[in-house]
Amino acid sequence: MTKEEQLTVLKKIISIQTVNENEAELANYIAGLFQPYVGAGVKIEKVNYAPGRDNLVVTIGNGGKVLGYSGHMDVVAPGDLAAWDTDPFEPVVKDDKLYGRGACDMKSGLAALVVALLEMLEKGQQPAGTIKLLATVGEETGNYGAAQLTKLGYADDLDGLVIAEPQDDLQAITYACKGVIDYHVTSVGKAAHSSRPEMGINAIDNLLEFVQQAKAALAKFDHSDPALGKLTHVISLINGGEQINSVPSAATLGGNVRTIPEYPNQVVYDELEKIIDQLNQQPGFDLKIKYTFPEEPMGGDPESSLIKLAQAVAKKSLGITPQPIASTGANDGQEFTQAKKDFTSIIIGPGSNMSHMPNEYVNLAAYYNAIQYYQDFAQAFFA
Repeated sequence: MTKEEQLTVLKKIISIQTVNENEAELANYIAGLFQPYVGAGVKIEKVNYAPGRDNLVVTIGNGGKVLGYSGHMDVVAPGDLAAWDTDPFEPVVKDDKLYGRGACDMKSGLAALVVALLEMLEKGQQPAGTIKLLATVGEETGNYGAAQLTKLGYADDLDGLVIAEPQDDLQAITYACKGVIDYHVTSVGKAAHSSRPEMGINAIDNLLEFVQQAKAALAKFDHSDPALGKLTHVISLINGGEQINSVPSAATLGGNVRTIPEYPNQVVYDELEKIIDQLNQQPGFDLKIKYTFPEEPMGGDPESSLIKLAQAVAKKSLGITPQPIASTGANDGQEFTQAKKDFTSIIIGPGSNMSHMPNEYVNLAAYYNAIQYYQDFAQAFFA
């Protein structure tokens, strides 16, 4: 492909609006690009998650080692359009940057993977093994697509996984991530006039008792992971009451916990549920807890063979040596590495610190470099 053709693919991918939905349209577009090669060692599968939301799996090759390349198709909402200089879904090139929602996170990485594989097919460079392109739905709101594909076995044969999330324009490699727990507690009380509080049950007071105990309990998990640091716990949402002169009959809160391998998610579940059970044994308490967006922490080895290979390829292809780093955020690799087979997952891709911001952009030089890098990495992986 010419650079103009490579740019056209990126622009088209950004122009398809996939704000936490509508990934099926993008999956259809990408599938169409690979369609001419079906039957020549290429297989295309769409895996439906929900109406209008399809994951896409493109498999190239047969047998041998299996390399996974992955990117998510959804983006976050553009937010206040007045904060944008241009339409977020009409990509614009200015000063060697391409602007648009998802340009950084992470449609430039996804497009680079797609173009890299298409160019390998155009050149007749069938891998000496198998490459799986795993394009997922719902990463921004819970890694739903990756969880679904993992459950269905699409990652069970992987020998290594590269996720094209933005990493300082390919100058860093993420190898370890904190886990995530979003939890929600509901407190049910009994309404009464605020001048006669003894006749009611204060749902907010009961909720605050839970907060106090939960913060104290999780603070005891104070060991620090060498790469990821300490477990963190934040009460991030709270709501309750009906009016100022009534004892509140209902209240809710949301909390966010970022876990580390020493304290995996189940340890936190056990601690929070023990507090709920003990409080509910006291008169007047009626608390319930539920969880959303659970992701297990993903440890890793900065000296792993996959990272060493990724560094060697980057040095040879781009003249840079990306440094291994850990992340406090979540990514699809935390789902894929729950597969039956053990393998290393790393993140390296174009884009910098523009994720989720107005006037999001990617440096086009990094996008073009990524295309070459992913081709060279695949060849080195199977060498």
